[in-house]
Amino acid sequence: MSRALKTVAGLVLTAVMLFPVYWMINVSFTRDTDMRADPPHLFPFDGTLEGYRAVLDQQLPYLGTSLLIGVGTVAVTLALSAPAGYSLAKLRPRGGGALSFVLLIAQMIPGIIMAMGFYAIYLRAGVLNSVGGLILADSTIAVPFGVLIFAAFMAGIPAELTDAAMIDGASRWRTFRSVILPVSRNAIVTVSLFAFLWAWSDFVFAATLDGGGNHQPITLGIYHYIGNNNQQWNAIMATAVVASVPATVLLILAQRYVAAGVTAGAVKD
Repeated sequence: MSRALKTVAGLVLTAVMLFPVYWMINVSFTRDTDMRADPPHLFPFDGTLEGYRAVLDQQLPYLGTSLLIGVGTVAVTLALSAPAGYSLAKLRPRGGGALSFVLLIAQMIPGIIMAMGFYAIYLRAGVLNSVGGLILADSTIAVPFGVLIFAAFMAGIPAELTDAAMIDGASRWRTFRSVILPVSRNAIVTVSLFAFLWAWSDFVFAATLDGGGNHQPITLGIYHYIGNNNQQWNAIMATAVVASVPATVLLILAQRYVAAGVTAGAVKD
């Protein structure tokens, strides 16, 4: 297959995959009276911002809660996974291989099963319908992934760096904090991005553990909005567009760091 044909095929496949996103944006600007036009309008020539005004009036609290949960999940994930990855990569504790295998298995457990377990625990602990409970639940998805990414990345850091720090009198903790972390920027960005995106897009944990709370994430906001306003599709799609903006911006800004962080450890000298 020639390069030109491959390019055309790639563009066509990309257009097909991105068409739902385009249609979401198109509908978010479409007036209610034009929603059932036949044939449908492929571009909102007589567009409206009513949907986005509805988002600003009704969805901002949900967006704020999702932002808080996302940032909290990133903080917990980094605090746990970075030291654990360093330990597996450089300290090589007994049973490290088994622990890595357990972390892989943990990522295969369906979220709904974990949600049921968390529900029973949270019910007894009295932390249902809380932001902190959602942060902890979302972190259980991100931490195993973060540990594996940090372990793979830190294993590729030359031992001469840590040896030089130890010779200069630095402790293990000081070496980790002052030497390992600064050169692990790609891994930090990668883990932070995926942890935030998982927390931002989570619906299973949110619906199970925070379905009746006063502070709910944007995924539940969209869900309730569809149930209460199933005729106002421009507002529903505008909410989805606004909810997609943070993830899109973060992916664009961090893509080169993510590529380097995910492929770390894939090639050994």
